[in-house]
Amino acid sequence: MGDGLQWVVGATSSSGWMLDVYFARGIGADELAVRMGASRGAVAEPMTDAEIVGLDVDGYPGQGRPGSAVVRVGEDTGWAFAISYGHHVDRLEEVSREGVEAVHYHYNSEHPPTTVMYARDGRTLCGYGLCEEYRRYGQEPDLLLPALRSAGILRPDGAPCRDSGTDSGIDGYADRKRRGLAVFEERFGLSLPRAALAEERLPVYAIAGSPARDFEEITAWAVANGRPLPDGRLRLIPAGLRAEWERATDPSWALRRTRSVGRGIGVVNQGPV
Repeated sequence: MGDGLQWVVGATSSSGWMLDVYFARGIGADELAVRMGASRGAVAEPMTDAEIVGLDVDGYPGQGRPGSAVVRVGEDTGWAFAISYGHHVDRLEEVSREGVEAVHYHYNSEHPPTTVMYARDGRTLCGYGLCEEYRRYGQEPDLLLPALRSAGILRPDGAPCRDSGTDSGIDGYADRKRRGLAVFEERFGLSLPRAALAEERLPVYAIAGSPARDFEEITAWAVANGRPLPDGRLRLIPAGLRAEWERATDPSWALRRTRSVGRGIGVVNQGPV
């Protein structure tokens, strides 16, 4: 028996603001990484959650640069799982093709609510935002409705129960979110090991931002200028290294940077009216 899923309420990855996890049943962890965008066999040595910070993945690249993302993968209680870092990718239906079951848990502290979605055979069947279960999504949006009623989250008429008191017995928002996750945990047997966000080292794959067109060029520049070298298996250019390379090699970098800052500030004086 695993650690379940309810414990992730309020948990974040080493990013400090997000926890993004894909689950898949019917394929292994390596195949899950491939379906999320990794090159087959291009796995780096295992890393902990905290060590991912050193990869310097770029979730918000801007100015046409490629965003980057990696996953740490593993398996638990019959499901493969992938914890994603960096640029957001939506691969739920791709993960679930060919009869595979897939679940996507996405917590982003800047853009609530937390969402949990379920897909099978290339189709998103159901899902909802935690504390917004009255809004349900997918081709079978009411698939989990009976369980939501039994959990005291929704009333028999489908309206939300109050967050506390005799109406539901729910003790605040955290308890409400745990109950919403418990519906997925119990229906599908989902579990994420607590160690996955602690000391456990898991295999790492790049799933976005593997820039084949300029990887060798930037690596050669890093060698010549004594900069840390990017991982050749991930073929991932860290955001900081790319910025240094652009600043040193692009004659128009300063001009583009000035224009970008100017657009952000805006033009106050538009001339005489």
